[in-house]
Order: sequence, then C-alpha cells, then structure tokens
Amino acid sequence: MTLQNQYIYEYPRPAVTTDCVIFGFDEGELKVLLIERGIEPFLGKWALPGGFIDMNEDAEACSRRILHKETGLENIFMEQLYTFTSVERDPRYRVISITYYALVKRSDYNAIAGLDTTTVRWFALSEVPELAFDHKAILDTAKERLKGKIKYQPIGFELLPERFTMPELHRLYETILQEELDRRNFRKKMLSFDILVDTGEVQRGAQNRAPKLYCFDKQKYDELTQKGFYFEL
Repeated sequence: MTLQNQYIYEYPRPAVTTDCVIFGFDEGELKVLLIERGIEPFLGKWALPGGFIDMNEDAEACSRRILHKETGLENIFMEQLYTFTSVERDPRYRVISITYYALVKRSDYNAIAGLDTTTVRWFALSEVPELAFDHKAILDTAKERLKGKIKYQPIGFELLPERFTMPELHRLYETILQEELDRRNFRKKMLSFDILVDTGEVQRGAQNRAPKLYCFDKQKYDELTQKGFYFEL
C-alpha cells in the first residue's frame, strides 16, 4: 500500500468551490458584479463568479483563477468572507463554498464575459435579479460584512477614484450603511482623522460652489495605525 492510499478513507467527500462578491461604487450607487451563466445548472440565470477548486490549488488561488476566467478581472485584493455549507445549496451534489469579497474602483477594471459566461454586468444592489444557487444569501452576508467593517477601517476609499469630493465620500458611507449621516458632523469627523489630503483642486463642471478634491493618505494611515490609531466612524 502506498503512503497516498494509506490515508484514503471510505467517507463521502463533498466538492468545494469558491464564489466571489465584487463590489464597485458608481453614479452614487453601490453595485455588485454578476455573471449570466452559460451552462447548467441555472443556465441563463445571474450568479456570482465562482467555480470548483482544483486538486493543486488553494481557495484563494481558485477564486482568482475563476474570477479571471469568467470576468477578465485580475490583480484584485480579496478577503475571505465565509464558508457556506447548506446541504442542498447545489442541485447537483454536496458542494461547500468558500467565499471571498473585494472592493474595486470600477474605472480601474474592465469586466468582460469569459468561459462558461454569457454576459457580465454590474447591478445596483437595489436592482439585483433573482440569483442562482444560494448566492443571495452570500451577497447578503457580504453586504453585512461591508457595513460593519467600514465603521472601523477606511475601506471605503477602495471604491472611490484617487481624487474625490467630501459629498462623494459622504454619499458612499450613507449608501453602504443604509442610513442618513449628518453632513457637517461627517465632514468634521473625517477631517479629524488627519488621513485626507486636500489636493488644492476643485471638482470641474460642478454647479454653484465647486467642492474640494481630496485623496486618501494610506501611508499616513498605516503610520498612525502602528502607533495605536483607531479609525471609528
């Protein structure tokens, strides 16, 4: 008996997949990237990008491979979200999904339909269609994670252009948190962190008084964090 065969046991072995929730912010709305499935099951239905893990790769490598294969996206920072294990989540057989989520600037990435994908499209969260498998539950979990994390880490800047206005930042936070935030208090709080840089420029084409353009000083934030700084909205 070889060493490999010595550790093969007679137990059912579920398949394992990865699924990716990709968030983007555009036109004042938080959006998610979905694919239209080109294969069964759920042929023609919208779903999150995802696929089966190969024997020679880990979960993150699989998620990156599948994301590039189905949408053309690559070199994206992703964070593990949750593992979904409901028994009947896939109509084919027992499948466990390790999920990831990412925040991207839409202008930095051009998503295109790839293998096993008919169409790829950004949907506003208020307009997400019926999803295949248990992907609605995955998306809901990702939204809650994002809502919680944005309160204690400045991850919202990952969704904005390099230069942004305070009204754009305010709108982003209101959209993610799904609540109204007092503009004056929000501005005062954000500026008090000392991690925003006034570029000295204003937004072009704005009506009335043009708002200032800011950028996020990540180096300053990292330095402050090492000294015990705590970001809390």
